[in-house]
Amino acid sequence: MSVEDNKRIEFIDAQAQPKSAKRKGNFRDIINGNILSRENVTNQIPYILFLAVLAIFYIGNRYKYEKLIRSEQKLHIEVKNLRAESITTASQLMFISKQSQVARLIKERNLDLEESVTPPKKIKTK
Repeated sequence: MSVEDNKRIEFIDAQAQPKSAKRKGNFRDIINGNILSRENVTNQIPYILFLAVLAIFYIGNRYKYEKLIRSEQKLHIEVKNLRAESITTASQLMFISKQSQVARLIKERNLDLEESVTPPKKIKTK
């Protein structure tokens, strides 16, 4: 390698390449819809559509969840009412099945039944 090779300089014709017409979007472009025809916006259309589908899915999911919550609250109230009714019915049954209440109901309804005065006998098997 000689000194001449090191000094060899190559010049490149550097011309300014024309820039694409970059304009800042102004209010008129937004109103006219010209902003949607630009290349940087048209390249983003699949992403925008994906976000729109995702938003619709999110909204639908939320409505479904709220409907489920309302249904759960209605069922919770119904369970509360049924539990109270069950306790009331059990209490009434216990009251009616008392020996004195049974005897009173027999007399009221004229069933011609008598209360046994002899205690029951145990049967023993050999």
